[in-house]
Amino acid sequence: MSPEQLRGEPVDERSDIWAAGTVLYEMATGRSAFYGKTATATADAILHKPVGPPGRLAHELSPRFEDIILKCLEKEAENRYQSAKELAVDLRRLSAPRAGARVRVAETKPWRRAVRSTVAGLATLLIVIALLLAFNAGGWRGRWLGRGGQPQISSLAVLPLANLSRDPEQDYFADGMTEALITDLAKSTDLRVISRTSVMQYKRTEKTLPEIARELQVDAVVEGSVEKSGNRVRITAQLIRAATDRHLWAESYERDLQDILGLQSEVAHAITQQVEGRLSEKTEASRESSRPVNPEAYEDYLKGRYYWNKRDRASLEKALAYFNAAIAKDPNYALAYAGLADVYVVLGPDWAVAPKNVNEQAKKAAQKALEIDDSLAQAHTSLASIYHNEWNWQGAEREFRRAIQLDPNYSTAHQWYSIFLATAGRFDEAVKEATKAAELDPLSLIISASLGNRLNEARRYEDAANQCRKTLDMDQNFGLAHLCIGISTVNQGRFQEGIPELQKAIELLPGSPYSMAQLGVAYALSGDRARARKVLDELKNPSRPYLPAFSIAMVYAGLADKEQTISWLKKGYEERNDDMVYMKIEPVLDPMRSDPRFQDLIRGVDFPP
Repeated sequence: MSPEQLRGEPVDERSDIWAAGTVLYEMATGRSAFYGKTATATADAILHKPVGPPGRLAHELSPRFEDIILKCLEKEAENRYQSAKELAVDLRRLSAPRAGARVRVAETKPWRRAVRSTVAGLATLLIVIALLLAFNAGGWRGRWLGRGGQPQISSLAVLPLANLSRDPEQDYFADGMTEALITDLAKSTDLRVISRTSVMQYKRTEKTLPEIARELQVDAVVEGSVEKSGNRVRITAQLIRAATDRHLWAESYERDLQDILGLQSEVAHAITQQVEGRLSEKTEASRESSRPVNPEAYEDYLKGRYYWNKRDRASLEKALAYFNAAIAKDPNYALAYAGLADVYVVLGPDWAVAPKNVNEQAKKAAQKALEIDDSLAQAHTSLASIYHNEWNWQGAEREFRRAIQLDPNYSTAHQWYSIFLATAGRFDEAVKEATKAAELDPLSLIISASLGNRLNEARRYEDAANQCRKTLDMDQNFGLAHLCIGISTVNQGRFQEGIPELQKAIELLPGSPYSMAQLGVAYALSGDRARARKVLDELKNPSRPYLPAFSIAMVYAGLADKEQTISWLKKGYEERNDDMVYMKIEPVLDPMRSDPRFQDLIRGVDFPP
């Protein structure tokens, strides 16, 4: 690719001259004019390093032929041949004997005859190419310039941007920039853009781009680097067709940190142009909506997202502190409020925090984010999940659909929407959304296990177990996958296989009421009532911040104690327990469904028909 093509500048026939020069160079010397071990190194050589004179590699090469090749490979287009015709004239002159020269064919060395024949053929070929390009016959101009004749790019992964600041403490910044670029590209194109969780698996990887592309099932990748110095930040990005490791575009951008959103948008816009060949309306909208941010607030936001993605209790608490710090520095920073809402959404059910308090704080943060910027898919997704917890079924579905409309590539929106659909009894749709989330984030453990959960809820137990075994192939110590397999096998009556999986889940997810309830149900259904009651005692421990009424009801249902089951379900209803949305689909509650009191509770939770 010519330097101007790598810089994303307009190209014309002089880029074709460059391409012809690289072919002539390799034919004459047997080596590439520009070479690097990586696509980045090759691009750097094309942009900045002088080409080595071919005569040094092929000592008998004609000086005139060397001059022709070097003129083709001038960095600046105006210094090259300005047309194929000019190049063809010089090639013809080279192939013809000089006036007065006494050359007998029999005495001509074989390599010289070969060069003459090749040059004469190339001259004719270049004239044909020039005509094809001039008239664009059969779309040849687009093919020659790399805009046609190639499989269409329909999927993309942004690999973790390298931190060039030489400060490990700045890793969060490079990771945050990667996530921001993924988000901007996902909103700016109609491509399938792989989510952050999956691409972060390749941070500092030694795998080749084609290997990564096969694992993520994408057509192209973006790779690059971030360098932060004071309040200045520089992003270098390049677009590469993955299967062939072919470099399509590269450029560097530098801005003040205060204009970081504009910088992210500009990079996303440039890549979009290269992939689609046009600027979509969605890209324009995202560019217009960017606003300057407080640099310190932005750093706090990036740190908050960095810790939120870890999902353990200590990291969630750090994320909460960083999002609050960002808001303190910039009270109108919508993304920070969205991050705050996301912390509360995952904090409650995962860590047995009183749901009412968590939902109120999450809702307040999400609504504030949308008040500032109604285009944030993250905030709509959080608000949808909160509405779901509040049994506001219509509001939840409206917000989920709005989030997916704003950002079809936001995997968490598809994942959380699948939970909503499953609890509403719409199992086929739930599995479809969960599958879509897994396609967007194929290496995410939580999303992979979530698909298994949706299959369990659809009573496709063996499919669920197989899916969660795939999750364990990625991480043998992922507790939710063990939980999923345990639920699947217990519901098939294979207690000896399922109970150890549930025990392993509790070991990896200490304090999770739902995991404990599933183990209690397994003990009860297998006939081990003593152990089931021991689980009940643990769930009723007064030291808990709240009593998980729905989980307690599940264990009583396993023990076939109908009165206690109804009693605890009523308690969950009165306290508006989040887990009550699972009443309609929880298998252990099947024997209760004909009871009028159970039907009253179903109506009270206001499940959609």
